[in-house]
Amino acid sequence: MALVATVSGILGAFVGSFLNVVVYRLPRGESVVKPRSRCPGCGAAIAGRDNVPMLSWLVLRGRCRGCGARISARYPAVELLTALVFAAVASIRGLDADLLLELPFAAMLAAVAFIDLEHRIVPNRILLPAAVWALVVSPLVRPDQLIEILLAGVAALTFLLVSAVVYPAGMGMGDVKLAGVMGLYLGAAVAPALFFGFAAGALLGVALMLRDGMAARKVKVPFGPFLALGGLVGLLVGPQLLALYLSTFSA
Repeated sequence: MALVATVSGILGAFVGSFLNVVVYRLPRGESVVKPRSRCPGCGAAIAGRDNVPMLSWLVLRGRCRGCGARISARYPAVELLTALVFAAVASIRGLDADLLLELPFAAMLAAVAFIDLEHRIVPNRILLPAAVWALVVSPLVRPDQLIEILLAGVAALTFLLVSAVVYPAGMGMGDVKLAGVMGLYLGAAVAPALFFGFAAGALLGVALMLRDGMAARKVKVPFGPFLALGGLVGLLVGPQLLALYLSTFSA
């Protein structure tokens, strides 16, 4: 298990390095494939030795080797977070074919969370491929759950759509579509995922009101990161939470 976690963590770090490209370029309408990664300060291509996840940023002390421009701490943060999530998913969920769904789902959640934090959008260019991947791979690795995931996707999308209509200032259509995609990956476990997403958002709202009073109502906070956090909870322990709830209230 330690070996599985280590290998998965290393894979996650390199996936996180690619996610940094996605987070920076995709909202700007740029290709995530080419050109090679460059310093945003001087435009110089980043050499391979300066592109090792986390380590290069630490060695360079967060600066470009050529011009000395600061490199955002977001880069190692995304790489570290993705590494930890991949290691956790492989350790908790086990080494099986389901990882073909679980690891891409975790990567999608990370990309969406950081893009929404910076740009206040949940891009269709991420959600659509993620939905297609779930619909293509699920019949191969989870054929017995196909009806469940389809119903969960529709139910989660509908629930968020109603919430967006009732309280349009709280979330956008990107959040609605993200919930639908989460359902395609989590199945029934999307229920605790949404619960934790809403709970985390509510806790932040309370904290802001305690700090700023009624002025906090004017603060716009993206909801995508909270949904992503809930999605991660659903991925790691969602089935257990659902079973606990059913056993507690059906007795």
